[in-house]
Amino acid sequence: MCAACAVVPQSDSAPRTPTSAPQAETVQAIATPAPTPVPTPTPTPTPSGPSTFIYDGELTQGGWIRGQAPGGTVSARLGETELVLDDDGNFFAAFDRDAGTQEVLVATLQNGREVRSPLTVSPRDWNIERVNVARRAGGASESFMRRRQPELDAIWDARTAESDTDGWKQDFIWPLTGRISGRFGSQRIYRGEPGSYHSGIDIATGSSGNPFVAPADGVVTLATDSPFSLEGNLLIIDHGAGLNSAFLHLSDIAVQDGDVVKQGQMLGRIGSSGRATGPHLHWSLKWHLTRLDPILFTGPMP
Repeated sequence: MCAACAVVPQSDSAPRTPTSAPQAETVQAIATPAPTPVPTPTPTPTPSGPSTFIYDGELTQGGWIRGQAPGGTVSARLGETELVLDDDGNFFAAFDRDAGTQEVLVATLQNGREVRSPLTVSPRDWNIERVNVARRAGGASESFMRRRQPELDAIWDARTAESDTDGWKQDFIWPLTGRISGRFGSQRIYRGEPGSYHSGIDIATGSSGNPFVAPADGVVTLATDSPFSLEGNLLIIDHGAGLNSAFLHLSDIAVQDGDVVKQGQMLGRIGSSGRATGPHLHWSLKWHLTRLDPILFTGPMP
């Protein structure tokens, strides 16, 4: 037997429960939003064009002007009549036979400001014949007006058409040469009561069948296929911008509704159809409802 049993202590070298390796420190990054770029304002373009109206023409009763509206114009008018502006602000305007001596061009700009340009319109001495007889009494009969009203409606539609043409920009030529037998604006006064004034110019050549041509480019808006009560065979040409020509009492029409015609192109032949006392060409010009003197577009008869 052993004298004693020794207790052997646990060696320090005995294996220990391993500990975990230290964790790496995680740093959380906070995203900083990128600054919002400040947009650079687009500079307002300076409108091209004149600072006021520029124009030229015949500033008289029955006359006309062509010109350019101020730069930046969005709408323009002569008095209360709206002007048609092309892409460059060019326009046509005119003055009635009975226009007053003062008119004004008005432009409304993009910023809302108005530009006003006063005009002085010179009066004219019209050929007035005073006769010591009473004006014929009575009006048109009911049966006549039933026949006449569709004609008036067709004329209204043709003279208020808005065609894509810029004949109004051209220098007008005479549709034919001959004796001027009736002048624009002439009028009779019957014992103090005025009759209707002559709304166009009459050109006589002595016989029917003489050809006439387009005074400027345009679009045919009415070519009658049978004579009207008063005008006879009637042709209306739209020159654009509210300006149009009418040719009355024709013997023959060589174009049709919708045709595009060029300055100098033959349109038909003169005659004495309708209410006419002899063969002649009656040529009238209108700008919207304003009646104009053709001789102020062409100059004297050659």
